[in-house]
Amino acid sequence: MHWAHFPCGCDWGLIMQNVITVILAGGRGTRLYPLTKDRAKPNVPIAGKFRLIDIPMSNCIHSRLEEIFILTQFNSVSLNRHISQTYQFDDFSNRTVRILSAQQTHTGANWFQGTADAVRQTLHYLIETDAEHVLILAGDHLYRMDYRHMIGYHLLTGADITVGTIPVSADQASRFGIMKAKEDGRVTHFIEKPREDVELAQLLSHVSPQDHPDADKPFLASMGIYVFRTSVLAERLEDESNVDFGEHILPTSIHQNAVYAYPFDGYWEDIGTIKSFYEANLALLETVPQFDFYDESAPIYTYRYHLPSTKVNQGYIFASTLADGSIIDRSEIIRSIVGFRGIIRAETRAEASIIMGADYYESADEIADNAQKGIPPIGIGSKCLIRNAIIDKNARIGDGVMLINKDNIEHVDAENYCIRDSIIVVPKNAVILPGTVI
Repeated sequence: MHWAHFPCGCDWGLIMQNVITVILAGGRGTRLYPLTKDRAKPNVPIAGKFRLIDIPMSNCIHSRLEEIFILTQFNSVSLNRHISQTYQFDDFSNRTVRILSAQQTHTGANWFQGTADAVRQTLHYLIETDAEHVLILAGDHLYRMDYRHMIGYHLLTGADITVGTIPVSADQASRFGIMKAKEDGRVTHFIEKPREDVELAQLLSHVSPQDHPDADKPFLASMGIYVFRTSVLAERLEDESNVDFGEHILPTSIHQNAVYAYPFDGYWEDIGTIKSFYEANLALLETVPQFDFYDESAPIYTYRYHLPSTKVNQGYIFASTLADGSIIDRSEIIRSIVGFRGIIRAETRAEASIIMGADYYESADEIADNAQKGIPPIGIGSKCLIRNAIIDKNARIGDGVMLINKDNIEHVDAENYCIRDSIIVVPKNAVILPGTVI
């Protein structure tokens, strides 16, 4: 069902004023460690120049949503700074963005215990707006959606709660909340991350082939995107034992409220693990990627850096992206992403890697002083081989380093690097000394 099919003569501006948005951006992001060691998960860089939080924020702007609340908690300083610097709207715009951080008050001294608890602790701010509906989003998914489609569906069905869904296969089902819906979209069953075959057997949905033409994906998975009637949301949050939407709120709501599944047929990816982060980034390098940052019909916004253009002194670049301010010197970059101020020195080869760049350029004096201490400069040294790796910002990779996972290790935690799903990850500000082979 398309939002354009909403009854003729409706005022979409007025309808969207009746909807407020909550972006959940406070999770620890432990499965993305060490990328989340010093930053909130939604602030993790993606595609060389964006942050994960830019995805839902840009979707909200294109959907004409005007009142946005962002709930933050862990490692939130840099995230708060990015939001405040990036999303500044002029005095002639009605759009507002408010950051609500976890805090101790006279009515509560606990940090956010889960997605639903985060909304509960900030509910009074939401109710003060008098909006009739609340759109709840995650801050760490990669997708492009006009939320008016889903909100229109929510209004047309008369739903109390609408859940955004995607089709998934049986082997993917254990990663998601899976629901069963009738032909009209009403949800009758919901199980968070089902693992038993007997559970999956009862979750096959009665959906039309037009909604889910892929027979290999017969299950409806929650995207973690919800539209609630505000009154219903407040009612469901009265029980303080309900701390998570997927685990607690939805399974009980389907027996007491009208819960509907909204089918989404576009690209969507949960950037929840190092492997999914790595694969989602490299997928952006396809000639025509499923998620296209070059789509001018709905651009993704981010902070505008004032940096010089990329400089390639000499080298070979294949199926890669180089962000502003990067410097490539006589090197080979193969299916890789180089972020802001990324420096790759002579005779180095980077293959299928994500190099996030740096927050600043070092001066010649700083480089000389560090060299006397045996510390290599920021960036990738000369005569290095970097393969299937993620190198976070401000990392210092010395000359002759080989990051190739020579022992085919699946998982390890070391002093200056770690390995997840065979992918080498060098944390922010880490130092890999010259000649190191990993």
